Amino acid sequence: MRVEEVLRDRRAQGRGSLIGYFPAGYPTVDDSVAALVAMAQEGCDILEVGVPYSDPVMDGEVIQRATEKALANGFRLSNLFEVIQKVRQQTEVPMLVMSYWNPVIRFGLESFAEELSESGAQGMITPDLIPDEAASWLDVSDQVGLERVFLVAPSSSPARTKQNAEASKGFVYAVSTMGITGERAELDRLARSVTEGIREVSDIPVCVGVGVSNGEQVAEVNSYADGAIVGTAIIRAYEEGGLEALRAKVRELASGLG
Repeated sequence: MRVEEVLRDRRAQGRGSLIGYFPAGYPTVDDSVAALVAMAQEGCDILEVGVPYSDPVMDGEVIQRATEKALANGFRLSNLFEVIQKVRQQTEVPMLVMSYWNPVIRFGLESFAEELSESGAQGMITPDLIPDEAASWLDVSDQVGLERVFLVAPSSSPARTKQNAEASKGFVYAVSTMGITGERAELDRLARSVTEGIREVSDIPVCVGVGVSNGEQVAEVNSYADGAIVGTAIIRAYEEGGLEALRAKVRELASGLG
C-alpha cells in the first residue's frame, strides 16, 4: 500500500498515524532490520529509513551519533537496499527513505530510484532538496512510481509552501520548529501554522516532525495533522535499552493514536 493511502485510510477511520524513523545500518545492517520490523509490529504505520551521511546538517546529536556508528561499522549506500528488502520480507508497512541529496547523486539518480522501487520502498523524503532544483527527481520518481516528500518550514513563504505541496506525493513534511531534529518538551506552536498554511493550498496529507517525542504529543499532532513523525526518541530508547526499550517506546508513542 502507498503512503498516501495509509494516511488517508487511517484518517477516514478516525485515527491518526505514527511514522517512525530509524537509520539503516545502525548499529549494524541486521540490527537495523530488526529495529525497523519491531517498529512496524509495535504500531508504526509508516517506516522512515534513514541514510547515514557524513554531513547531516539537519540532524541532532542523537541521530548524528547513530549514523556515525553505522558508518564506522562499514555501512555503504548499497546496504540500504538490503535493509529495505529484508524489512519488506517481514512487514507490509510502507517505507520511505530519508536521504540528503548528495549520496543519491553520487550513486546515480536513475539507478538509485530503480533499486529503491525494486527493494520494496514506496518513495523518498529529501530534506535538503527543493522542487526548483529537483526536475530530474520529479521526472524519475514519476517514471518509476515513487512517492516524494518535500519539507515546509515555519520560514517558508506562501509561494514556497504551495510549490512544495504541489510537488509532493505521499505527504508534505511540516517541520515544527526551526533548527535541527531532537526532542522538545513542548511542540512549537508554529507546527499548527505550518500545517494550516499547507491546508490552504493543497489537500495532500500533512505530517509533522522535529520535536515529537511522546504519546501525548503524537495525539496532539494528529488532532490537526495526518501523522506524527518520531525519530530521536526512538533512537534514544534503542541506544539506552536495546530492542526491548525501542519496542516499549514505540508502543507508548502509538498509544497517542487511541
